[in-house]
Amino acid sequence: MFTMVRTVLGIGFLAQLVTATTILIITAIRDRHKKHRGFPTIDLEEVQVGSNTLLLYSYGEPLYRDMLAAIDSAKQCIYIESYIWKDDEAGQMFRDHLGQKAAEGIEVYVIFDRIGNLVVPHTFKHSFDPRVHVLEFQALRSIFQIFDLRRYSLDHRKLLLVDGKIGFIGGYNIGHLYGSSWRDTHLRIEGTEVAELARSFTDFWNRFCPSTDTITRHYPHRFNPLITLHGNDALHMTFPIRDMYIEAINRAEHTIFLSNAYFIPDHILLDALISAAQRGVDVRILIPWVSNHVIADWISHAYFSACLEAGIHLLGYTPAMLHAKTCTIDGQWSTVGTANMDRLSSIGNYEINVEIYSHDFAEQMERLFANDCKNVIELASPKWHSRHWYTKLSEHILAPLRFIL
Repeated sequence: MFTMVRTVLGIGFLAQLVTATTILIITAIRDRHKKHRGFPTIDLEEVQVGSNTLLLYSYGEPLYRDMLAAIDSAKQCIYIESYIWKDDEAGQMFRDHLGQKAAEGIEVYVIFDRIGNLVVPHTFKHSFDPRVHVLEFQALRSIFQIFDLRRYSLDHRKLLLVDGKIGFIGGYNIGHLYGSSWRDTHLRIEGTEVAELARSFTDFWNRFCPSTDTITRHYPHRFNPLITLHGNDALHMTFPIRDMYIEAINRAEHTIFLSNAYFIPDHILLDALISAAQRGVDVRILIPWVSNHVIADWISHAYFSACLEAGIHLLGYTPAMLHAKTCTIDGQWSTVGTANMDRLSSIGNYEINVEIYSHDFAEQMERLFANDCKNVIELASPKWHSRHWYTKLSEHILAPLRFIL
């Protein structure tokens, strides 16, 4: 019996490996001739939510420009955290601006993820001004931790906080590709809520930094009924972002407009979306037609039939890689952040999202969603079910991987 189980598992693994390799080869050949296309952008106005001013970005170049301007304006401290930080024109520019502020005596703290930057040259990661405090995050620090699943989590957060007054949060990593070619969403916040974001950064830094380099600047906790911060904490096994989504989806009565880079939800999240559609909610899910992780695309196909049968609109974004992690519901509730709708984000990585109750801000989110939907392919149930047998077989072989992604 043991031999039989081992043989079946071995055959299954081999089939997955062959299927994934074949897909990656075909995709690489196709992408070799792929040309960059522009995508429609929209300029949105600032929105006042309580004592905070909010501004959405849907294109990287103006976002980077405003982030660098905020860095240059710093009078006390700069906290910046990015899952990926490329060694290119954009990455070097951020590094140099931070170095200049550190030379002026400003407290500058930088966090980036070690695994997320494996392909980034070692020389760049160690080229920051020596006065800049740098933390290259890795959860697994000792061989004795290899059996602790919490130690395999990545720091997937993206934050910039300046003086506890100006904050940026969203999906954008730092790199020329992201700033010029990807469709992503980021949020700037100015006001009292930034102190809460800054406190989240300092808590993370002080937990993982050397004991001789802790941040002593303190930002008091504030309760805000209009803007709430949710952060997944792998080490403490708390994952409130997933719960936030489920609660909001279960309350929806009219519309759910969800944009996400990697749609691989667990069964409770999926059931919540299906139940919403079945009770008459207009559920629209915007995903990249072809993402930067093509295997994730194929794994997500396992959910499409159930979604289409429930009446959910599946919209494939075609002009560029869609990397946004946003949702707006019933013209009242919205979230922007770093968490994808997959297991790695839901119950794995360190993530951070803001939850916003504001009709005016939700209206901006709906405008942005409508603009994105000008360039989509909507899946139709008859066409989806009539795809080639070998496509269905490949999806079936890869489907078990959804439990680890």
